[in-house]
Amino acid sequence: MKHIASRDNPLVKSLHRIAATGGRRESQVLLDGVHLCQAWLRHHGAPQRALFDAARLAQPEIAELVSALPTDICVGLETRLLSGLASVESDQGVAFLVQPPQPALPPRIDETCVLLDHVQDPGNVGTLIRTCAAAGIRRILLSEGCAAAWSPKVLRSAQGAHFAVELHERLDLAQVLPRLDVPLVATALQESISLYDANLPPCCAWVFGHEGQGIDAALLGAADLRVRIPHDVQAVESLNVAVAAAICLFEQRRRFPGVPAAE
Repeated sequence: MKHIASRDNPLVKSLHRIAATGGRRESQVLLDGVHLCQAWLRHHGAPQRALFDAARLAQPEIAELVSALPTDICVGLETRLLSGLASVESDQGVAFLVQPPQPALPPRIDETCVLLDHVQDPGNVGTLIRTCAAAGIRRILLSEGCAAAWSPKVLRSAQGAHFAVELHERLDLAQVLPRLDVPLVATALQESISLYDANLPPCCAWVFGHEGQGIDAALLGAADLRVRIPHDVQAVESLNVAVAAAICLFEQRRRFPGVPAAE
């Protein structure tokens, strides 16, 4: 394993540039922490680079990761260097440099899926990914303008759910609609029916929108069904998008327990 102690090392400089852009630089991201790195190794194999705190190589979880990887991709960094790359204050002594998967969008979509329209808050995007995984939904389509799915804050909020779903990013959702072989269901406050009174289909494409502006008018106009979640509008005008999505997805799951969201 190569050991690096200098901040001026070309690899370290490159890694800091990636970290400075929120974990994104072209097609590379940094996965920070034992849990995420273990999940990546389990689902996708070896990363491009595996970065370890040289002072913690003997720790059981770190040593297990090192033993599972080719020596030539492992790099031991001085503690201060790795800490400078960590996305949280208390780093766990390991980070992977990876190229996130970019699954091809199928020509036809016939399973329940979720479309995210300009959902900008990373915490919301991460929570939505985690909620979809828990609800058995395996395909999430994110429009241009959504928070980057593999950014550090989204990864932390999703808690490993990235590896249970397929993420399609930077899409023009209007151009995706012709691929749908399931109804489009949108959440809306106006011209909508209560979620609990609606005739929900067993499979559909749910669309959830921007935290402030809601769903784009063109997408809303294309919806086969508009639903709203009854709540005390005198207290709050609307629900958080991730909370609203969880209510909708699990109401559908409650009604159709024997219908898989995805094969």
